[in-house]
Amino acid sequence: MTTHEEWTAQQDSTTVGLDSHEVEVAYYEGGDPADHTVVFLHGIPTWSFLWRNVVGVLEGDYHVLAPDMAGYGNSAMWDGFDRSVRAQEDMLDNLLDDLGVERPVSLVAHDIGGGAALRMAAHDPEAVERLVVSNAVCYDSWPVEFVSNLGLPDTTGMDFEELEAQLDFAFGDGLYGDAADHQDFVEGMKAPWLTETGRRSLSRDATATNTNHTTELDYTAITAAVTCLWGVDDVMQPVAYGERLAEDVAGDSEVVRLEDTFHWVVEDQPEAYREGLADAFGV
Repeated sequence: MTTHEEWTAQQDSTTVGLDSHEVEVAYYEGGDPADHTVVFLHGIPTWSFLWRNVVGVLEGDYHVLAPDMAGYGNSAMWDGFDRSVRAQEDMLDNLLDDLGVERPVSLVAHDIGGGAALRMAAHDPEAVERLVVSNAVCYDSWPVEFVSNLGLPDTTGMDFEELEAQLDFAFGDGLYGDAADHQDFVEGMKAPWLTETGRRSLSRDATATNTNHTTELDYTAITAAVTCLWGVDDVMQPVAYGERLAEDVAGDSEVVRLEDTFHWVVEDQPEAYREGLADAFGV
């Protein structure tokens, strides 16, 4: 199993434009850059380490990118730039330009990464060929109370022991199966936030969650083939939203329900998730 230190060692970074700022974005890259590109987008409060057990299923056939969104993981965390889903859409577009990636691309996305992916697919339909969304924010499904509370001013001064306890609850208590099997995941997900800079950035990320950024979308404009690869026992992003999304998009769509999964579907059932990805991409 890959640890978060090992994942970090495999990342590269570049500087991209975001509004009027230049921000550093860390990313994992695999496969052949000459192949069609698949971008993996994480949510809150995770980072690209989320995808460590699943990106390999596509690397033999596709060029794979897994960035840390602005304000997350090993990307820039300083104060003064927008971390909203709108901004992450721009970050993604500019990152692809910076790396010389041709469109269309395909997107695999979880949580608010799904919101950014849906925005790109709706605003520039020709840029997205295939879209796999998992327990993603859409319509008015978010924000959720835990994340909203992290955006309160008190978070920036919260005792690290209390913050870690909250993150243990969000990650460790929100997983299926034996906790020992998920230890690397929980430790890796907590790591970026347990510094003064990380704690402040987490609060800023949480403050930037905004329902308007998905309620304003025209989902019928999405022409990409859409697979809703959804954990069915998620109370934060219920599968009913995935079903609604599959009905509304203009492209071919399907809902694939993954059993024994809460919100962290990629971690709960990595083998089933890899199978779902392989089916969606025909590998």
